[in-house]
Amino acid sequence: MTKTASAPSPRTQIRRVRERGHYDPQTIESIAREALICHIAFADDRGVHCIPTACWVDRGNLYVHGSNGSRMIQALMAGEASVTITHLDGIVLARSAFHHSMNYRSVVAYGKFEKVESEAEKIASFEVFIEFLSPGRWPQVRQPSRNELAATTVLRLPLTEAAAKVRDWGVKDDEADMLQAVWAGVIPLSMEAGMPEPDVGCEHMAAPHQPSLGA
Repeated sequence: MTKTASAPSPRTQIRRVRERGHYDPQTIESIAREALICHIAFADDRGVHCIPTACWVDRGNLYVHGSNGSRMIQALMAGEASVTITHLDGIVLARSAFHHSMNYRSVVAYGKFEKVESEAEKIASFEVFIEFLSPGRWPQVRQPSRNELAATTVLRLPLTEAAAKVRDWGVKDDEADMLQAVWAGVIPLSMEAGMPEPDVGCEHMAAPHQPSLGA
């Protein structure tokens, strides 16, 4: 993965295990683009919150959506937020308890979400989302109605103030532990789509395309 020389802002500067840090837009977007869920942290008059929500990425922006009356949506339009995405790729088992670890790809982004105002852009963003969930599905389903679009707020966050952190290697044991009589290595992990379960009346229809998940 390509690395850039510096973080885009002081709050995105990775200080702990700096060699795992990545600040180039390509790495950040590639990690964010695989996410079905992100966690958004924000504050309002009731305190600090961190809420998981569906997300998708298009042209350098992370998108989320929700009801116009959603507390989270209202808070994101009013102030700044922090977004985190994590993919767990493996468990690293070492010869010592201290050196056990995990392989992962993560992104942390900061900023203020922007409201998608135009109806055409909202429809286009929903098309990207549906095609991400199941490639080729958008032309098959009913498009959002005017009322549905009016009741839904779509927000985007430019992935400009963001940092990625990645661990993608094996065991790093101390030399003194190399003769420990215990298995060491990496147990890979991934998220996979299971067998589609049809709704009533769809038993004889072709199954949809499955999303590309995980590494």
